[in-house]
Amino acid sequence: MTTTGEEHARGLTGPWWWARWRSAVLDGSLALASAVECGAEGVSFARDAGIPLWVGVLFGVIAGSALLVRRQWPIAVVLVAIAITPAQMGFLMGVVGLYTLASCELPRRIIGGLAGMSLLGTMIVTFVRVRQSTARGDLTLGDWFVPFAAVTTSLGLTAPPLLFGLYVGARRRLMESLRERADSLERELQLLAERAEERAEWARGEERTRIAREMHDVVAHRVSLMVVHAAALQAVARKDPEKAVRNAALVGDMGRQALTELREMLGVLRAGEDVAGGRPVAGVPLAAVGEAAAAAASRAVAEDGPCLSELDELIGQSAAAGMVVELSVMGEVRSYAAQVEQTAYRVVQEALTNVHKHAAGAKTHVRLAHRVSEIAMQVENEAPPEPGSASAARLPSGGNGLVGMRERVAALGGVFVSGPTDAGGFRVSAVIPAA
Repeated sequence: MTTTGEEHARGLTGPWWWARWRSAVLDGSLALASAVECGAEGVSFARDAGIPLWVGVLFGVIAGSALLVRRQWPIAVVLVAIAITPAQMGFLMGVVGLYTLASCELPRRIIGGLAGMSLLGTMIVTFVRVRQSTARGDLTLGDWFVPFAAVTTSLGLTAPPLLFGLYVGARRRLMESLRERADSLERELQLLAERAEERAEWARGEERTRIAREMHDVVAHRVSLMVVHAAALQAVARKDPEKAVRNAALVGDMGRQALTELREMLGVLRAGEDVAGGRPVAGVPLAAVGEAAAAAASRAVAEDGPCLSELDELIGQSAAAGMVVELSVMGEVRSYAAQVEQTAYRVVQEALTNVHKHAAGAKTHVRLAHRVSEIAMQVENEAPPEPGSASAARLPSGGNGLVGMRERVAALGGVFVSGPTDAGGFRVSAVIPAA
């Protein structure tokens, strides 16, 4: 496994230009070995050059110590090795310098040029030395051996470190590329995880809003009618027992209907939990679970929700509670998608509920228009007969009805408008695309 770029940066703890202490120790050891080698070879160099022995040794030690800076200035090390080649010293420095040069990220023309200079210098020096040995009679292998020894020696001292350095440099660059890709992938995964969490939070918020809207639509209308009928029952309990019995039966029916619809809503929520098995599933993103639950809930509500054919029953319930309601339908009656019909029904239902709450006893007009590519609905109530006592049943209002209707209509790409009329009443209008 490779370390990421952050861990690699934290690992740069060596002195000066070294990335690690072990690199500094390695270079120091190589420089020491090279200084010892060049110092020993400086003895013969001083003898051949006719200079003091200590000068040749000091020159060799100083030249050999150049390996200490091979990582920082590899070109300088190779040039020093080429420069002292005629003195027959610095073989270790030449080999290590060529390897370091080839493994660095330098242009190939520079590496090739310096390697060629090193090859040529080693070949010339070897050729001269071997020829001198042959002339003195130290070697009796013939004239063919001189160029052979020069070529093989120069290739042996140049080609292996050069090729090995190129291989190590390519491998290092590959590892750095893989490390960068790992860093990039880690950042992408972190970003994806953050986005997934955001989507999951958004899905949870949308689901909470949808559930709150459904609960409001289901409970508010039924309970409002129950409160109206209960108030009427209290008023007529002694005067008209038969009407009181009818009102009590209506209250019971509406309570049972409210309970039924609440059970359906709870069933939808449990269906959403069953998608995830009631608990987080290993290996499944939280956003996917939330989206699947939301989709299941939406399907269940769409299948079991109300439709436009139940408007007559809805208006009949309001009429039974004492409201004067007129329904007018324009256009050819046809069926729509389940979500469209459910949204249209909920708009009318919530508008009637608001009339019960805020304009009790006011005459209400419900208009439904079937158009070519859309369906329009309008619920308009006149001014209440007794201003100031519009809510005789003392129905509470949370102010979420109009917001929920607007959200429902906007989710389907429709237009929702509400506001008071000039005559003192209130009007709710909505247009929903049929598709």
